[in-house]
Amino acid sequence: MTADEIKHLIETGLPDATVSVIGDDGAHFQAEVVWAGFQGKNMIAQHREVYATLGARMGNEIHALQLRTRAS
Repeated sequence: MTADEIKHLIETGLPDATVSVIGDDGAHFQAEVVWAGFQGKNMIAQHREVYATLGARMGNEIHALQLRTRAS
């Protein structure tokens, strides 16, 4: 799994989100996601929304994902 693949999955699942993903070892990544749909949701709910876009890849192809999220 690459940072670009993760970025694409998140952008597909959260339309109009601004997404930045870094990580070059193929397993550990950092992502920043800014999305209007996060408005009124706490951090845990925001992170769940992002994890939902990645599905079963979390814990498998993606060993770790450090997230920073905020509403736009």
